[in-house]
Amino acid sequence: MTLGQVAGLIAAIAFLILVFFIGYFLVRLSTTLKETNRSISVLTNDADALSKEVEVILSNANELLEDVNKKVETVDPAFQAIADLGTSVSDLNNATRKVTDRFSGGVKKTAGAGIVASLGKSALSGVWQHHKNRKQNNN
Repeated sequence: MTLGQVAGLIAAIAFLILVFFIGYFLVRLSTTLKETNRSISVLTNDADALSKEVEVILSNANELLEDVNKKVETVDPAFQAIADLGTSVSDLNNATRKVTDRFSGGVKKTAGAGIVASLGKSALSGVWQHHKNRKQNNN
């Protein structure tokens, strides 16, 4: 065997080993791709099932939302009436406060007049009693 033949034999063995590893790699790659295709198929089926369930859930949510909107429309006038009542009560409180303030001011003035009237009545009563006593003493 010559040196060229040995080199050719080494190259042939190296090429054979390379082909063997490439073949092994391709078989593993093929297996991985088959499993990937199966996984994608399962995911597609699951996604379709989820899509149908989500569609049902969204449909139910839309129905519930429409029902809530109808009920809110029904109750809305009651809330408006309550708001109007609150405004009316607030206005009534303000008016009552104004009348009370006016009355309090009038009472203070009247209280002063009442004291003067009471003193005047006492004085007049005393004068009248004195006049009666004098009249009786004269008789």
